[in-house]
Amino acid sequence: MRPKVSIVRGKRSFDPVSKALDLIDYKSILKDWERILIKVNFITTKTWDSGATTDPVVVEAIIKRIKDDLSAKVIVVESDATTTNADKAFKISGMKEVCERYDVEFINLRKLKDRVKLPVPNHETLRTITVPRIITESAIISAAKLKTHISTGVTLGMKNMFGLLPDKFKSKFHFRGIDKVIVDINTVLPPTLTVIDGFVGMEGRGPVNGDPIQMDLIIAGKDPVATDSTACRVMGINPLEIKHITLANKKGLGEIENLDVVGEKIEDVKRTFKRK
Repeated sequence: MRPKVSIVRGKRSFDPVSKALDLIDYKSILKDWERILIKVNFITTKTWDSGATTDPVVVEAIIKRIKDDLSAKVIVVESDATTTNADKAFKISGMKEVCERYDVEFINLRKLKDRVKLPVPNHETLRTITVPRIITESAIISAAKLKTHISTGVTLGMKNMFGLLPDKFKSKFHFRGIDKVIVDINTVLPPTLTVIDGFVGMEGRGPVNGDPIQMDLIIAGKDPVATDSTACRVMGINPLEIKHITLANKKGLGEIENLDVVGEKIEDVKRTFKRK
């Protein structure tokens, strides 16, 4: 069966997120899980309107739908990075208020001591990855951003999963070949569902120092490669030019071409993002 990716256009609100989720029948994707982690992008303490961090409205819409439709426990997660304090970003971003409103816990993955080492089959550069155990026992929603990236070309759903690694100094993984690292992580821990926040994206020198670009879009899908490939095309970028996407496709992690787009047509919402 061809993977389905939804594109919904609308002003910043719950409605576009809900429509994007319904178009891919998200309930059938998540119905068997007792716990769902929403992995946000807090690479910086900049707020959502900068295009750098996940919009709290997107996360609130996801939380609301899960609480209304499913019985799973929801937890928002992120980890510290070389230049990022996830706890500080959690407060500054407005995500703290959302979680408090819905009685949802936030976990900084770096602080979890119960960890497991996972072998990476047919690895590219990492023979194993060590992550908090809770990640391996939960569904994961990659609540990513629609952004360019100076090293990887784009940072979307699969690149967002890099933040599952609990290491503070993540820059060391860049020396291993960041595209290969992304694929190794997604080989072992692919997102159960990807929701890309395109209300305000980022072009230019992303993922932090680019320029905000208002797109009023939500992109969602189960297949991480298909979802990221669709987002690339919306950004006017050929997904075949993005190393981690093409490598993930070759390894059977998802589809680049053989997919169905529902909702808006790519050509109707496409806008070419500046690169670097």
